[in-house]
Amino acid sequence: MGTFVFKLPDIGEGTAEAEIVKWHVKAGDEIGEEQPLVDLMTDKATVEIASPVTGRIMVLNGEEGTKAAVGSALVIFEVVGGGDVPEKEKAKLAPPAPLAKSGPVAGKGLASPAVRGRAKTLGIDLATVTGTGPGGVILHSDLDRVLMGRPGATAAPVAVVIGAKEEGVEDIRVFGLRRRIAERMLDATRRIPHFTYIEEVDVSALEALRQTLNACNGALGRLTMLPFLIRALIKSVHLHPGVNAHFDDGEDVIRQFRSVHAGIATQTERGLLVPVIHHAEAMGLYQLAAEIARLSEAARAGKSSREDLVGSTITVTSLGALGGIAATPIINPPEVAIVGVNRMAERAVVRDGAVVIAKMMNLSSSFDHRIVDGHAAAAFIKSVKDELEAPASLDLAGA
Repeated sequence: MGTFVFKLPDIGEGTAEAEIVKWHVKAGDEIGEEQPLVDLMTDKATVEIASPVTGRIMVLNGEEGTKAAVGSALVIFEVVGGGDVPEKEKAKLAPPAPLAKSGPVAGKGLASPAVRGRAKTLGIDLATVTGTGPGGVILHSDLDRVLMGRPGATAAPVAVVIGAKEEGVEDIRVFGLRRRIAERMLDATRRIPHFTYIEEVDVSALEALRQTLNACNGALGRLTMLPFLIRALIKSVHLHPGVNAHFDDGEDVIRQFRSVHAGIATQTERGLLVPVIHHAEAMGLYQLAAEIARLSEAARAGKSSREDLVGSTITVTSLGALGGIAATPIINPPEVAIVGVNRMAERAVVRDGAVVIAKMMNLSSSFDHRIVDGHAAAAFIKSVKDELEAPASLDLAGA
């Protein structure tokens, strides 16, 4: 038998390191060539790495949530034949303690005081519960699954007794996509002086048009507000190209783009992703709607390709029905602008001296104040507002 050392490869654009998100194996497992080995995350995407050989796992170097350098020994295999490690070098490998397999672990009964208290209240024996937390720790979500398996169960919120003291703290480890988001948000707010500009838009005519198109052209797909907003952005960018740009603050270079690659901030169970509509300027209204649906579905299912997640030049973010009145969106570097959509609601507005009811929606947008000054930001948003308030100007004939 021989020894084979699998070193972390460069998995994209000169990446120096990658985060171990999930192991698909544990020490001692037999694995075949091309079977899933580990999920790794770079700045751009999460990539599933397959086993390069058939053999037995001797050592996994690195726990989930830790980072490994490109070229470092990631996995040590025992393989049939000579392997790639000379006999005299094997002693230098000195395998550390093998990692336990991540994922569900049954029968340990490990849980925080808060989870234990809830389980006691609900009459659940923790010894019968499969824990999905690190090392098999039982989480509130594991109790929820037990409750949902009982006859007549519908939902299982955390039990709270009003007036009674609550004890216990549950530590939730931040790693994977959530940690990457935290790092990027910190970097963005530390390096970019944000200028936020909020404008209200009367979307009464646009909403009436949207509903008419959905009623008459349902076979072409359902239109949300986002395709109209992106069309308005495209037209406005041509008048104000400075917002459709990247700023390389290391080289002091602004790169303005003729094409519009629209990032669509999308909430997923793993955190916020920004899939990209490449060359949005070349798409009709229904093409935009279809691409938004495709990208959002892939992101939420964890199936986005690397190409789906890179290259945006300006980003749109929306909280949908929960959009509130205003927000302060964080710029997605190296971009210099992000446009946020707030909730649409009926409001009383004054027109020609009379109070009328109109469907209003706020745009909350942020700009990199190093590159886009206040006047330029206001002019750009006014152009977007004008386009949305006069939807006939959006070239809908070419939808």
